[in-house]
Amino acid sequence: MLNIADLIPLILIGIIVFALVVLFTFIPVALWISALAAGVKVSIFTLIGMRLRRVVPIKVISPLIKAHKAGVNANTNQLESHYLAGGNVDRVVNALIAAQRANIELSFERAAAIDLAGRDVLQAVQMSVNPKVIETPFIAGIAMNGIEVKAKAKITVRANIERLVGGAGEETVIARVGEGVVSTIGSATSHKQVLENPDSISRNVLNRGLDAGTAFEILSIDIADVDIGKNIGAILQTDQAEADKNIAQAKAEERRAMAVAQEQEMIARVQEMRAKVVEAEATVPLALAEALRTGKMGVMDYMNYRNIGADTQMRDSIGRMSEDDSEKE
Repeated sequence: MLNIADLIPLILIGIIVFALVVLFTFIPVALWISALAAGVKVSIFTLIGMRLRRVVPIKVISPLIKAHKAGVNANTNQLESHYLAGGNVDRVVNALIAAQRANIELSFERAAAIDLAGRDVLQAVQMSVNPKVIETPFIAGIAMNGIEVKAKAKITVRANIERLVGGAGEETVIARVGEGVVSTIGSATSHKQVLENPDSISRNVLNRGLDAGTAFEILSIDIADVDIGKNIGAILQTDQAEADKNIAQAKAEERRAMAVAQEQEMIARVQEMRAKVVEAEATVPLALAEALRTGKMGVMDYMNYRNIGADTQMRDSIGRMSEDDSEKE
């Protein structure tokens, strides 16, 4: 039978192994040894404190070792606070190393602020050393003679580290350059003037100080391509002539409608007058009858009236027959 005294060493060995596993899991001893080997003094209790503060030790210690080897002044508290603030510690350290190699003055506080502002601080340092070229789309402007001119510009910019926090981005630079190009083309008397001297656009735009308030410093603005667009002046004149024609046609149609209405009104008035004539003629037989009845007209007078009417009808018939014969001839 096994004795309890014989099991005690096994239990102690198991407890020691479990404690070592927990120790090496919770405490990054290998990372601590690497830091000591690199000459970075970090106590084991500092690493334990990082674990308790929910900081991944390798995210802080590895950049610290890199900064120490590159000769960049940075300490554990700075890197840990930046990590807790949600920043990218490794990118900040790389930016500090690149700035030191390029003799660019950049403090850890400013680099951390740039990183927390959402900008790529390492890319900003690289742009300070190697300027970036921003190409604009075709920007259309209208010269004074009405010809559309399209220009494409290439903007060479360098990051201004002092204005990275709070400075405007590339979209603002492109918009300002586009405004300057449109204004310069619009002030030209002819499109030929722009085609002959495209560098005048570059000079005028560059002298405006368009990089004020932006995160960049504009080094140069070069016109990459110039193209001729539509004849906007002719199109506007054509549209105006078409509009004038439509207005004139509308006014003529209005006058025609008024003339037709007046003509119809006159026809109606003629019919009205004819009706009055017929009405007046209808009263003649009544008047004759009344005159005969009252003795104001005799029988001979009535017969003479009838003879005169018959003669009139006969002359009218003869006259119509003569007109028909002349038309046939």
